[in-house]
Amino acid sequence: ILEVPGFGKATCKMNADTNGIQADPVSEENKVKAEEAKEAANKLFKAKNYEAAIAKYTEAIDLNPNAAQYYANRAFAHIKTEAYGFAVADAERAVKVDPTYVKGYYRRAAANMALCRFKDALQDFRIVAKKDPSDTSVKAKLAECKKIVNKIEFEKAISVDPRQKNLAETIDLNAIAVDSSYDGPKLADGQITREFIEDMMECFKNQKKIHRKYAFQVYNFGRTEDDVRITVVGGRNHTSKLQTNCVWGCQFYDFLNIFKINGLPSEENMYLFNGDFVDRGSFSVEVILTLFAFKWLYPTSVYLTRGNHETDDMNKVYGFEGEVKAKYSEQMFELFSETFTALPLAHLVNQKILVVHGGLFSKDDVTLDDIRNIDRFGKRQPEHGSLMCELLWSDPQPLPGRGPSKRGVGIQFGPDVTEKFLKRNNIDLLIRSHEVKENGYVIEHNGKCITVFSAPNYCDTIGNKGALINITPDLQLNYKTFEAVPHPNVRPMAYASQFGGLFT
Repeated sequence: ILEVPGFGKATCKMNADTNGIQADPVSEENKVKAEEAKEAANKLFKAKNYEAAIAKYTEAIDLNPNAAQYYANRAFAHIKTEAYGFAVADAERAVKVDPTYVKGYYRRAAANMALCRFKDALQDFRIVAKKDPSDTSVKAKLAECKKIVNKIEFEKAISVDPRQKNLAETIDLNAIAVDSSYDGPKLADGQITREFIEDMMECFKNQKKIHRKYAFQVYNFGRTEDDVRITVVGGRNHTSKLQTNCVWGCQFYDFLNIFKINGLPSEENMYLFNGDFVDRGSFSVEVILTLFAFKWLYPTSVYLTRGNHETDDMNKVYGFEGEVKAKYSEQMFELFSETFTALPLAHLVNQKILVVHGGLFSKDDVTLDDIRNIDRFGKRQPEHGSLMCELLWSDPQPLPGRGPSKRGVGIQFGPDVTEKFLKRNNIDLLIRSHEVKENGYVIEHNGKCITVFSAPNYCDTIGNKGALINITPDLQLNYKTFEAVPHPNVRPMAYASQFGGLFT
């Protein structure tokens, strides 16, 4: 019996001659029913109802486990829902059922690319290119994947202790001249003002850039320099509200809409942006520079949590690296990479609400001090299985206990895990982001775990609402939901090289 959590079952045996699967015979009636279920699933997929499509593909597989196409189709639906771990498992089953089925290798390559498993993806792209040498798109993806693998190996060979690296100190701002033809926003005497930020946002809204000198200055002063992993935000006697959001870099115009709905950051209007500021889009630079500018202007009113997309591997695949290089330079991307390691991994609100991007851990004894003690500067990028990785990647599940991650990274944790963690650390609530939700937010785990996601109509495909949470000084939670707003005709992941079409 082949079983994967959340999947149907297929009774079959291995064929030693072909390395494929020789399944038990399926009746003609079940084959017909399976095809009908597959066609229904395809229609649901085209309608972007991916969860329902997955259920129908599962029905087809249960009726006829011998069809590699069913597994590959379901793998694609899992990719659309970012369940990349499940997608890899389905694609593997497709190629076991039929080792000649090219699309199975292609889907596995796509899922492994999404997980930044570049060497695994490279192997499958090679197989696909060999089986279909006329496909120029696959050749391009193979070449790009090979380039990424070679670059990573080269970077490893010349790497130094990341704690010795501080590119920001090497930038001589005085040596950067602003030519007279520049007509964008300007920093007066190197000081940030609200007027500059508002002009900068308007400039970005019109798809223009600020001068690289001012971009460097915003970067330099907006970055989070301190070594605090958990920041106490506000106080019981503080009159401010705190807004908690997850903002995706692909949706700058929805990001601006949040300020229209809820007001710009100020000393009286605090914001905690809960990760994933970049990637998957074409306006990540505009989002992150705006956030850094507000952080510079209001250092105790704007807080930024690191998300799983504030990492080098993700930036290579999902577009941020390409976008920064296209709009500014490779040096600017390296500066952002350096800064992302300085972002806190969690925030603690009034000692009672923990805010992280992803979720909880694979063991029960983790404390807030363990999170504080994560050496995020020594380990610039999260390692699989580490506390940092689980903070950035894990997801809640409805069932008790822990389960393998549908994403292929981190874990899934149940209501009992949440309850034990909160009790151990004397806190009341976990707020996290990381997952698209139809209504923008979901309350789970007996009210102890809340997911908030602020990118409506995610990547122009999902149709979900966005949401934010207002937290009052006495820790009351008020939710606001909103729809997507129009944006320029620039597709998501426009700077993602050859890989944009794999995931959107």
